[in-house]
Amino acid sequence: MPSKRIVVIGGTAAGPKAAARAKRLDEQAEVTLVQKAPELSMASCGYPYYVAGEVKGRDMLLCTPAGVVRDPAFFGGAKGITALVGTEVTAIDREARTVAWKRTATGEAGELPYDKLILATGSVPKVPPIPGRELHGVTTLSSLADADGLRAVAAANKGEAAVIVGGGLIGMETCEALVTAGMDVTVVEALPQILGFLDLELALVMEKHARSKGAKILTGIGITEILGKDGKVAGVRLADGRELPASLVVMAIGVAPNTALAKAAGLALGPTGGLVTDSRMRTSDPDIYAAGDCVEVLNRLTGKPMHAPFGDLANLEGRVAGENAVLGDVASFPGTIGSGICKVFDFAAASTGLSERRAREAGFDVVTAINASPDKPGFMGANPVISKLIAEAGTGRILGFACVGPGDVNRQTAEMAMAILGNLTVDDVAMADLPYAPPFSLAIDHAIATAHILQNKMRGLMRGEPSTVIKARVSNGEHPFLLDVRGPKEYDEMRLGLGETLVPLGQLRKRLGEMPADKHTPIITYCKVSMRGYEAQRVLAANGYDNVTVMEGGLVAWPYTLEK
Repeated sequence: MPSKRIVVIGGTAAGPKAAARAKRLDEQAEVTLVQKAPELSMASCGYPYYVAGEVKGRDMLLCTPAGVVRDPAFFGGAKGITALVGTEVTAIDREARTVAWKRTATGEAGELPYDKLILATGSVPKVPPIPGRELHGVTTLSSLADADGLRAVAAANKGEAAVIVGGGLIGMETCEALVTAGMDVTVVEALPQILGFLDLELALVMEKHARSKGAKILTGIGITEILGKDGKVAGVRLADGRELPASLVVMAIGVAPNTALAKAAGLALGPTGGLVTDSRMRTSDPDIYAAGDCVEVLNRLTGKPMHAPFGDLANLEGRVAGENAVLGDVASFPGTIGSGICKVFDFAAASTGLSERRAREAGFDVVTAINASPDKPGFMGANPVISKLIAEAGTGRILGFACVGPGDVNRQTAEMAMAILGNLTVDDVAMADLPYAPPFSLAIDHAIATAHILQNKMRGLMRGEPSTVIKARVSNGEHPFLLDVRGPKEYDEMRLGLGETLVPLGQLRKRLGEMPADKHTPIITYCKVSMRGYEAQRVLAANGYDNVTVMEGGLVAWPYTLEK
């Protein structure tokens, strides 16, 4: 008899990781992996790129790094795991410690006994009760079957209109996929902005970029009906009555924990709707563990539960669940700070920790800084990145960081993720010793430079506001003195067009007479990235001007229309 019988339900990310970890640590354990879908270990984060045609074949989403498809034969031979695909678990008998299963193709049924059970049932797409949701041509992108269908539709309907409902991570990745495939795409987002994990300043940069690639973006409005003809999608009706034609509607408003099986078995669910687990990934039943999108986890910054449906976390949680199922509760999952990244055309958007909005909602008093600068020297082919750093006022403890642009946002965000996990402060990061060479970064890395900006603000050496605040001030009738301190050539190539005055930084000290006579007049300084804007503020402050604000990020971070 095997030393232990481990049954794992769910075969996408957390389940295979848990099963493999359990078997590696106890070769004598009998490990069975049960999967409703016909595939195993699907790289679901790759679905949008498969739809776009960038991933040439579906098997590439199922392969190991060595190119071997992860099918039942692979799990049996390489892993020593019995993998049952096309098999749905219909019930859990906690008292008898058995699970009931049924073959989806044949209806054959049976039971599996377990000593320890691991639930990795994933998530289900949210589909609101909108009239017309049953029409042919309405889909989600939550399974490989969905991806197969979307890929076929996109290939056969080049030039036709598609509507994506939801402008979050999945929605914007799907937007890129369908635009790349040749469709006319409109994203409809009910919230005021796309990519809700970003603050508005950075979300607008991403929106501007998506528009430049041909996507249409509608924010602050939802849809009330999906319109059809002869059983097929013909368009959508917006909340204001407008109608948009469409032959395809993709519902991408998020996912919910798939907990129907667990709920029927009487396991405890939390306020997010996910399964409650402790740090050992143990549910309310000591013989049942859970991992992946079906669970809620601890946010390490707020101390509150959250639903974090990310593939990296699913693997980490699965690893802990698998180890504890065979060795006892020796491994821990400490929770998440909420790190993520996505690609939207030629830009990427990454974040870690809390946005300013979420930090304030959690009760933190925060200070922030925005930085726009290259990811490496210009002579090495630099690309700009725009970042925002959020820290706790008073202590300077870093709470969050986000970064967008065509440059290496992943490096910057990974650095700040480790800073958050290490409880580092702005002062700590401002003096971080990181690897440097011109092919990889600036001498003062972008993330460190962002910390320098916030350090200056916290010490009272710099006063700054983001472009969104500056734009709102001007739109609301204020008339600050806008001081552009770039050179004439730069000004001719690109400018705000809001009545600004050009005084190059090198001439500012000699041209102070052109500044407002009243030294209390609001002055806003800026340049391309506002490094010179900060220097101009220091010059003006030294000459008695006491109401000078730097437009953080400069023109690079300006997400609105420019005159040129």
